[in-house]
Amino acid sequence: MSTDLDRTPGEDLGRGENNCKTKPELLLPAGDMETLKVAFHFGADAVYLGGTRFGLRAKAGNFSSDEMRQAVGYAHELGKKVYVTVNIYAHNGDLDGLSGYFEELDDIGPDAVLISDPGVFALAKRFAPHLPIHISTQANTTNYEAARFWYDQGASRVVTARELSLEEIRGLRAYIPEDMEIESFVHGSMCISYSGRCLLSSYMTGRDANRGACTHPCRWKYHLMEGAPEDVAFDYAVEEDSRPGEYFPVEEDERGTYIFSSRDMAMIGHIDELIAAGVDSFKIEGRMKNALYVATVARAYRAAIDECIADVEAYRSHIPLYEEEIRATTFRPFGTGFYYGNPSHEGQIYDTNTYITAYTYLGIIRDVDEAGRGFFIQKNKFSVGEHIEVIGPKLIKNEVCVTAITTEDGVSQESCPHAGQRLFVTTDGTLTPGDIIRRRECAVDTATPV
Repeated sequence: MSTDLDRTPGEDLGRGENNCKTKPELLLPAGDMETLKVAFHFGADAVYLGGTRFGLRAKAGNFSSDEMRQAVGYAHELGKKVYVTVNIYAHNGDLDGLSGYFEELDDIGPDAVLISDPGVFALAKRFAPHLPIHISTQANTTNYEAARFWYDQGASRVVTARELSLEEIRGLRAYIPEDMEIESFVHGSMCISYSGRCLLSSYMTGRDANRGACTHPCRWKYHLMEGAPEDVAFDYAVEEDSRPGEYFPVEEDERGTYIFSSRDMAMIGHIDELIAAGVDSFKIEGRMKNALYVATVARAYRAAIDECIADVEAYRSHIPLYEEEIRATTFRPFGTGFYYGNPSHEGQIYDTNTYITAYTYLGIIRDVDEAGRGFFIQKNKFSVGEHIEVIGPKLIKNEVCVTAITTEDGVSQESCPHAGQRLFVTTDGTLTPGDIIRRRECAVDTATPV
């Protein structure tokens, strides 16, 4: 796997002298209205979200029609954009509902819809004629002829397949119309299957990943079970950990049994190369992630992109700082996906399926009163006397000590152990509406390259 250490300092990045002067869009996930507001506050240029139907993240909070209208209005007041995912692979029974849904979206007026299915594309053209169409990564566009095909049908942007290298994206850019945009994932979870086209969830649980109901069986722990069902003509069957029975561990040397679990992607150390390859929009994965994740990743990539555009050498010198910040939330070990060729065995995680939790999300400061107390809704417990961090859009760590916690009725508390409490917090520092409060839980090995 390549890291920033593999780059030759000062090497040609392509696109001539101005290769880092075209600022790409920073595109963040929004699972609900709260994370949408956090994404914009912490630097996103645009967000992508799903309605309650026809998207690939059924477990995300998602948006009702009224909420979506509110979200689009909120974004447009800020000069920001909203893209709506309609990227399921539709069955016949979905089609009648889709036509009405597109009419509704056309009236709401998001900045684009993301689509992967040709039939859904045709319905969007017919029933939402005012909406630009982006081709989802689920369509696994891996070559410029496919991108040209979608352009000829009326698409304005293609989200590249995650299996493409930087060199392949550079080639794509060279052979597609100049006004067709390229969007690529640069950070977040990686799917074990080709462009997310997974049948494992459907086979094992009856929940179809291609229609938004993935149960993530690639993160489960597996075993070889002695014996097999009578209708299977071999001696061993694979069994998942929660299914009882006599079984033997599947061994990958001494690394454990999580044989499908991929590393997360992190390209924050390669912003200049992504821009040089022709990527117009940097997409962050995570519509099911919380506000701390969205804020942490947004502010890190925002700072990195802005510095890269202003002074690429300064950006390169600060890559370790950006890499440290993206670890300040929950994450799996990082890699660079397929950007530098097919991942080796090191692209997998064999010993666990769990996240590393470096920081705990405590809440969002929603308002600050005249006394400087910050009003928040508690997410996790903390206590008076603890040192916590307050983060805003700028990439600055602000550690403060909690001096008081009080209820809305003015009753003092030594701690806030109950999730969802509406409280005021006082610290020995300054609080600002929109700040997120978090607590460091463990030191992360920053010597390990992203």
